[in-house]
Amino acid sequence: MASEPQASRYRPDTQIARIADWIADPVDAADFPETTLRFRNDRWDKAVGLDGLGEEDWLRHFGRFEALPDNLPRPLAMRYHGHQFRNYNPDIGDGRGFLFAQMRDGADRLLDLGTKGSGQTPYSRFGDGRLTLRGAVREILATEMLEALGANTSKTFSVIETGENLQRHDEPSPTRSAVMVRLSHGHIRIGSFQRLSALGENEHLAELVEYALDLYPGPPPPEDAPERDLPPVQLAHLVVERMADLAASYVTAGFVHGVLNTDNMNVSGESFDYGPWRWLPKWDPAFTAAYFDHSGLYAFGRQAEAMHWNAAQLCIALRPICKAPPLVAALERFPELFTANVARRFAWRLGAPDATPEQAALLVQTGEAALTSSGMQPDAFFFAARTDRLPEGAVMDAFRAALNDASRVTDDHDYWSDEAPQSLLIEEVEDILNAVDLENDWMVLDRKVAALRRMGEAHGAAPKPAAQP
Repeated sequence: MASEPQASRYRPDTQIARIADWIADPVDAADFPETTLRFRNDRWDKAVGLDGLGEEDWLRHFGRFEALPDNLPRPLAMRYHGHQFRNYNPDIGDGRGFLFAQMRDGADRLLDLGTKGSGQTPYSRFGDGRLTLRGAVREILATEMLEALGANTSKTFSVIETGENLQRHDEPSPTRSAVMVRLSHGHIRIGSFQRLSALGENEHLAELVEYALDLYPGPPPPEDAPERDLPPVQLAHLVVERMADLAASYVTAGFVHGVLNTDNMNVSGESFDYGPWRWLPKWDPAFTAAYFDHSGLYAFGRQAEAMHWNAAQLCIALRPICKAPPLVAALERFPELFTANVARRFAWRLGAPDATPEQAALLVQTGEAALTSSGMQPDAFFFAARTDRLPEGAVMDAFRAALNDASRVTDDHDYWSDEAPQSLLIEEVEDILNAVDLENDWMVLDRKVAALRRMGEAHGAAPKPAAQP
């Protein structure tokens, strides 16, 4: 979903019904006091044929959650387990969201509409099942910025304010409430497999593997991969490839997700569920996003390690239906794939998408040295590199020489004539949140979304993931 969305007719396809009896529970949305439309994704509504909905119908479906035509009759709260900061937790699942609908886009990909803040479910535990308005706006900003920078991310599809006052310990309370709908390729998580494995539901585990391969297909494993025809092995290779590219996209974007638990990892390889995220103020591998990440487990420089570890947990979950050696072989591909994807994405963001592997690797090596020594904010660094505004200095000159040796595209989009690049540092995020929350000024958010989409147009489509042993 990194490319420009193409218009499509509405094509419902509730594939989840094949497995719903043992992977989800029917639930109902909360009855909200009011529904006020605050954000509608006018780029992606047309991709699933919902651009023709008027505001009243939009509120009815995405605020009251009346079923879409020929779609799921009731929402489904997904069941899953997960490692949360490396601690296994069997008492989780969709606690404030659900799968609302499934449909095909113009490229025949199955897409889900899932929610956040839609009310309590059997997995809410002590939570109220709600979402703050500030949290919903943060999701808009994260997904729009990541999409513009070529990351494989869910899309914030709708945000509707719901008229409740919520109490939260980590932000000023009472605070305004909202319900969000995201568009994504799927909601089958690594934790979905962990749950079935832990419960000994091996037949269902095998069925879920087939479901994932059917609906989120990809290239076959390398020719020399052992047991490459076995479905669990095929899935392991796909997830390793996807996680390696996703981790690389975070590096190139200078992004820190903050909570890379196994229940936050979709096997489709799509980033989603944005809580305490941050963009780097400077190139710092130790930078963390979550105030509660005391050990730095999910720090910027450890995100690849975290995703590799998560892929390993999927392989462990698949062990009841597959021997270990071919799964280990899939996991062993991660470091080289990650390195290759960082190089490809780094070169792409520098305007050198056709750089050879050797040129791209040198760009990463000299570029990271230049970022570290200069202390430049990463967005400013990439922007300066593409517009020939880099500062002088021996380390920067070495990077400049590597960049000049690579074949570069012509940057004729007017974005590259701006005085400064778009970025999304915490200070600006807080300003936008305060404008929306405290002043009810939505124009500042609208302007930022438009600016981020313009930046995405200037960068163009992201490179295809590297695929090699």
